[in-house]
Amino acid sequence: MENFRSAPIEKKFFTPIVLLLIVLAINGMIFLLGRFLFGIGAVTNLDNQYPWGIWIGIDVAAGVALAAGGFTTAALGHIMYKEQYHAIIRPALLTAMLGYTFVAISVMIDLGRYYYIWHPLIMWNGTSVLFEVGMCVMIYLFVLYIEFLPIVTERFIGRVSFPGFLKKLNRPVDKLLRVLDRTLDKTMFIFIIAGVVLSCLHQSSLGTLMVIAGPKIHPLWQTPILPLLFLLSAISVGLPMVIFESLITSRSFGLKPEINILSNLGNMVGPLLFIYLAFKIGDMVIRKTFVYLTELNSASVLFTLEIMIGIIIPLRMFLSRQVVNSPLGLFTAAFFVIVGVLMNRINYFLVAYTPPYQFQTYFPSFGEISVTVGFIAIEILLFRKMVMIFPIVSLPETGSQKTKYFIRGKSQ
Repeated sequence: MENFRSAPIEKKFFTPIVLLLIVLAINGMIFLLGRFLFGIGAVTNLDNQYPWGIWIGIDVAAGVALAAGGFTTAALGHIMYKEQYHAIIRPALLTAMLGYTFVAISVMIDLGRYYYIWHPLIMWNGTSVLFEVGMCVMIYLFVLYIEFLPIVTERFIGRVSFPGFLKKLNRPVDKLLRVLDRTLDKTMFIFIIAGVVLSCLHQSSLGTLMVIAGPKIHPLWQTPILPLLFLLSAISVGLPMVIFESLITSRSFGLKPEINILSNLGNMVGPLLFIYLAFKIGDMVIRKTFVYLTELNSASVLFTLEIMIGIIIPLRMFLSRQVVNSPLGLFTAAFFVIVGVLMNRINYFLVAYTPPYQFQTYFPSFGEISVTVGFIAIEILLFRKMVMIFPIVSLPETGSQKTKYFIRGKSQ
């Protein structure tokens, strides 16, 4: 039986796709520089009617949801203590850490006065939903970096080798890493539980944020149970995002996909999607908002596509044993769920939202699209580089080494 352990991937960094991603990243950073030099209005199509666009709808709202793999796998692998899933926890953690980092950056660049992003830290407003979202996201981002520290200590303990006059720091830094490793080994459970709780809080509170928008949101999407629907959709997309990322990583680095683990994850997605669909349809029936589907307009069409693409089609696929045992089937079904949640967040923050006094519709500028695409490209590049530096991805062991199952802060 082949054994696996977490280790850095030894592959070349630059490939044709990587070069394309670098071009997209540079293009996005050029427009981002223009935003800081000439103001947000010079790069975006935002105005007083539409104060938020794709930087909030996609980069923040969708980004937070698609980074849910971090807390879902943490709950699965550590709180429920399913040891067989430890191999996918580290990649999910890295994806969540990068995702939330760029969520925070996206919030900052979307603020007119971006240099005031620190205000919520000292200017508390306990009655504000947005304040709760902001504080939970900031604290959770801090927690994610703490959860990543054991991977750093594992990588560099006994390997600290500063050159030249910095050699004197080798022993103190190594000693510091060992102290950190021992301390985190005893306290990591606190941060894991905190991360799951914080994630549930801000995932649901994003829904509360849209509830208070009231009649500005189309009746097909506006409902008092939005906090629950946002949380359920985030939980439902967490595992498909892990499957999607794992299969792409395996293909990119020429690795054998961990199909047994991914198939087990796929078996869990079907019931989660069914619960999400049941609440979604049940809410429509109770509020009788299904009557709006008889109108042929952009709202009814996009709502139908969101349900079909993001829930019903992948639900049927994940309930098929043939699909969950096939890498291509898993990849396709997971992709549908991801697209569905992406559509859901875009619909809520852009399509369903109508200002009280609308004179023109909003469509993102080329600069807005470039920055969003650039951020996605940078996240992919950073993920690729970090799995080549740190022991994140599980690789087949050579020789007679023993299997090692890695828990954050501890290997056993």
